[in-house]
Amino acid sequence: MTPPPEDEEPTRVVSPHEPDDTGDDEQEEPESTEPADVPEDVRKYERFTKIESGTYDRANEFLRERTYVTAREWAIARLCADFRTETGVEMTKIGENLPELVPFMTDTYTPQAVNQARASFEEKVRKAGATFLYGAMSDFFTAEELDDVMYESTEVAKFLLEVEGVDLAVEEEMAAEDRISTVMREVREHSAALRHDEVCCPECGHEFGVDEK
Repeated sequence: MTPPPEDEEPTRVVSPHEPDDTGDDEQEEPESTEPADVPEDVRKYERFTKIESGTYDRANEFLRERTYVTAREWAIARLCADFRTETGVEMTKIGENLPELVPFMTDTYTPQAVNQARASFEEKVRKAGATFLYGAMSDFFTAEELDDVMYESTEVAKFLLEVEGVDLAVEEEMAAEDRISTVMREVREHSAALRHDEVCCPECGHEFGVDEK
C-alpha cells in the first residue's frame, strides 16, 4: 500500500468489536485475530506495550509538540534498530507485522514505506542536531538558558525511552544528565573561542576571518 504522507495520521482506525446487546446468556467466543504465521520474534516483541491500540493520534500529538518526528517515524525507526541483522534491516517483516509490533499502528506497510519512514527520521534528527548545536554555539543562549533547553530535551527523550519499555534507573538518569551538561559547557566554551578565530566554510573549505567582507 502507499504510505501516508510524512505528517499525516493514518485515516483507518481499527476499533475493537463490541458484541450486540441481545441479552443472550451464551455468546460465541470470538475467533483469534492473531495470524498463525506471525514470526516468533514478533510475538515476543514487547516494545510500546505501554501504549494501547487506537492511540496513534495522542502519540502523534505529543511528538508534534515536542519533536520534529511523527509517531510513525519514531516507531519505525525503533523497529529498524531492533530488527537489524548482519545483512541489513528486515523491512519486509517490519512492514507486514506492523500492527502486531506497535499497538497504535493499524495497518501494514510495504518495505519501501518502512525505509521511507526510517530515512525521514534520520534526516530530521540530523537537521535538529545541526539546529541545536548552532543555537548552542552562536551565543544566543546564556549558560543557564542552555541548561534549561538540555533539561527539557532530556526529559522528553527519557519519556520516549520509557514508553518503549526501557527501565531507567535514577542513578543512570542523573549520570547521563551530568555528562550532557559537561559536554554542553565545553561546546559553549570552545564555540566562544571559535567565534573570535578564523571561520571555515563547511561546503567549500574556504577559510575567512570574521571581519572579512
